[in-house]
Formats: sequence, C-alpha cells, structure tokens
Amino acid sequence: MDDSGSPPRLVALGGGTGLATLLRAVKRLPLGSLSAIVTVSDDGGSSGRLRQEFDMPPPGDVRNCLVALAEDDELLTRLFAFRLPGEGPTGGHPLGNLFMTALHHLTGDFPRAVRLAAEVLRVRGAVLPATGDKVTLIGESASGRVLVGETAITHGGPPRRVWLEPATPRALPEALAAIAAAEVIIIGPGSLYTSLVPNLLVPGLREAVVRAPARKIYVANLVTQPGETDGYALEQHLAELVRYAPGLDPDVVLLNTSPLPAEVAPLYAATGAELVRTSGTWHGPGVLLQRHLLGVTAEGTVRHNVDLLAGALGEVLGRRR
Repeated sequence: MDDSGSPPRLVALGGGTGLATLLRAVKRLPLGSLSAIVTVSDDGGSSGRLRQEFDMPPPGDVRNCLVALAEDDELLTRLFAFRLPGEGPTGGHPLGNLFMTALHHLTGDFPRAVRLAAEVLRVRGAVLPATGDKVTLIGESASGRVLVGETAITHGGPPRRVWLEPATPRALPEALAAIAAAEVIIIGPGSLYTSLVPNLLVPGLREAVVRAPARKIYVANLVTQPGETDGYALEQHLAELVRYAPGLDPDVVLLNTSPLPAEVAPLYAATGAELVRTSGTWHGPGVLLQRHLLGVTAEGTVRHNVDLLAGALGEVLGRRR
C-alpha cells in the first residue's frame, strides 16, 4: 500500500523466466495496476528461429509473461505454453510463439500483436515490449572479442560491456507512461546482461526509470549464471545495473537466504553456479531485506518460490516508505 492506503501502481522490468516468476507472485497482491516491461533481444531457441525466419522481435519472453498474468490458468494457457513435438519446421516451437507470429503478420505491429494476445488470454495488467523495434544485443568479451546476440554473451564469460544495435531504438510510449505513473518499480530477478540490462539500454526507458519517483525494488537472482555472472556478489550485480543506468538507486534490495537443497547442490556446483550473497557488511544502496525465497521445480532447477516471493514483496509494499 502507498501512504494513502490505496493499492499501488506497479511496474516490473526484466525478461526470461525470472520476470514470469515475479509476475506470478505480484499478481497475488492487491495492486492498483500492474505492467510488465519485457526485453526483446532474445535470439535463442524458438524465439531465435522465429526472429530470423520472419524478421520480427522475439516472442518468447513476452509469451511467458502473458501466460504468467493470464486469468485462465487452464486450457488456453497450457496451449500457449505447449511445445510442438518432433524435429520438423515446427518442432520445439511453443504454440504461443506461433500464435504471436501469426498476429504479428496480421497486424504488422509487434506491440499490437502483444495487446491482442493479452486480450485472448484475459491478462491481468499489461505486458509491454520495451521497444517495438527489432534490436540485437552485442557484447564485448574480456578478451575484446565481439559477441553477437544473447546466446553468445551467455557463453562468453562476464562481458566488459554490452550494447544494442541499433543503438537508439524507440521506447514503447505505453511503457514510458506506465513508468511515469508507477508508485513501485521492481527490477529482477533475471539474467543480468541479457534480461535486465537490455531494458536499461533503450534510450528514454533508462531515463524514465532513473528519474521516476516510485519506490524501486531490486530482486536479486538466486544463483550466479555461469558464462555471464561467474563469481558475482550481490554488490557487483547492482554496480553493473548502475553502470548502465547512472543514478539508479534502489530503495529495497531483496535477497534469498535459503541454501541450495542437497538434491540439486552438486549439479549447480558442477556448473560453477553459486548462491548470490553479499560480499561483506551491507552498505547499500537501499535497505537489504533477506528472506527464504528459494524453491526447486519438478525439473530440478532452482527458482524463486512464488508463495515466498509474494509474501516478501507484500511485506515490502506494506511498509511505509
């Protein structure tokens, strides 16, 4: 609640599975409005194939968010998430990605295609691409090698820097309006350089987030990401966000304190992934709130537990600023 006692207007920024998990948590809270601003630089898997074949922004992260916020969690959302079997031209594509590709072709406008898909799924809130332009994420490795696309960046080791091409994509006006009206902005969880930073590389969107008077919450990742954030402490994650969005100053930082369960700890250790922790005594930015947040999926991967995350965020929103 804000100081008036009214449910707050909330904006969440990110991409990948992290943003979808966050949305499943926050949609359980009393909110005045909810908007998800989603990165559109994915080039892997089904999204990468559709992006290349049909010259369109990748639909995958947006689809995940639409499903997460859908009012109907049954047949329609299961269909959107269903991956077609086989190894032919359609093999491996989620049906929702193909549906959004069809909408994009019918409308000629990706943001409009997203809005129409949201109507079909009766989405609670708004799912907004960060930009309607087609963009490519580029990185520079520690050795100076140019890494083209998210997939290359996630396997190239922590990058020296990342940028978008073209460098000045147009921020979606609806996304800018949502940020300007927001009372709470949540960033994360999500891959640092390939889900969170790309939103902050969109001119106009970056400045809007930094200067917004909203309370800003950073939800830290559970574990480091091999090939992208090896060895990063919490402070380094935050420092990199601020490097790409100077002036960004979170009011609250939410960090998991649960250990890796014994059944998955060896698997994560084998990849070099470690729990994200602080590097020492916390000196900010913002208030550090440490809570048990970790869950394990049926597939044996760790994710933020939706119930625990909703409880922690409800605690934050219930506090006076």
